[in-house]
Amino acid sequence: MEVRPGHILIVDDDALNRRLLEKNLHNDGHQTTDVDNGFAALSAIEEHHPDVVLLDIEMPGLDGIEVLERIKSDPRTRHIPVIMISGVDDSDSLVRCLEAGADDFLPKPFDPLIFRARIGAGLNRKRLMDLEQEEVRNVFTRFLPEPIAAEMLARSDGVPSIRAVRLWATVMFVDLRGFTTFAETQPVEQVIDVLHRYQATMSDAVLDHGGTLVDYLGDGLYAAFGAPIEVVDHADRAVAAAKEMVTIRLTDLNGWLRAEGLGEGFRMGIGLNSGRVMSGTTGTSRRMEYAVIGDTVNTAARIEQLTKQTGCSILIADQTKTNMTGTAEGLTFVDEFDIRGRQSRIKLWTADAPGVPST
Repeated sequence: MEVRPGHILIVDDDALNRRLLEKNLHNDGHQTTDVDNGFAALSAIEEHHPDVVLLDIEMPGLDGIEVLERIKSDPRTRHIPVIMISGVDDSDSLVRCLEAGADDFLPKPFDPLIFRARIGAGLNRKRLMDLEQEEVRNVFTRFLPEPIAAEMLARSDGVPSIRAVRLWATVMFVDLRGFTTFAETQPVEQVIDVLHRYQATMSDAVLDHGGTLVDYLGDGLYAAFGAPIEVVDHADRAVAAAKEMVTIRLTDLNGWLRAEGLGEGFRMGIGLNSGRVMSGTTGTSRRMEYAVIGDTVNTAARIEQLTKQTGCSILIADQTKTNMTGTAEGLTFVDEFDIRGRQSRIKLWTADAPGVPST
């Protein structure tokens, strides 16, 4: 594999050694940053994000092994290749370095050809890791907001999966009213274009409020707030997203439909419920999916179906209202309902604003 120039961090308390390493690296077209102690090394990694670290073992204060342990214990930096350098023939130190996660070892005085080969191997290793991480990030960002995707990537160790957890979350089911009739009267290309626009704008509303897209259900969608990373304001986020979806997002979509001569537009029904859920990735390496399951999910789906019966665009379980950390102002009590699969009746609220068309 061809070695392209990279950014190398040199950590050595000997100024002459730093200059020598720097000269050889510059001759090969690499960019360098050099520091003379362990604490400065950690700061430089944070600031410069090097591709490879050349790390001296013997340094006063925070020595190379301690720096290595900190690098490899941090999910943000553990993928950076670290080449340990030392003039000390100490097998115990070498063993400790390897146990701490060192990627290679370079003795002093170094051979220029071996030095070049080990830098090249480190850079190639880093680029392969970056490609793998990018692939994993692309998997996560299909259904997670960017900040949560970044955190999951840091936790994943480069594996495109989300570990199974049980947590508190708010589940959302969304259905588009009138789309089936529309689809029966329009060319297939037009139907798919409209469905794409609808899914894109509603998905953005979920992601913008920190929710996770679990699945598309024909002309509906299924989302969760507070999963796969638990947050205390999951109910507030879900209610805010639902309000935006039935007002701003749906109004814009219907405005576009009317401008295109595609009718007067659609209506929506949204059901929200909060409680314990089980969350994690399922499937195989060829087809991986994110799943959120449990009674909380089943109840949310049945609440969404009740929007047809009640004429409300948004129906919110009493548990969701109870879980809100902010004000519940604007929520109106609807009634108590029997929900299939539940022994007791459930109180439902609506967040419909005056003037929002009924479902």
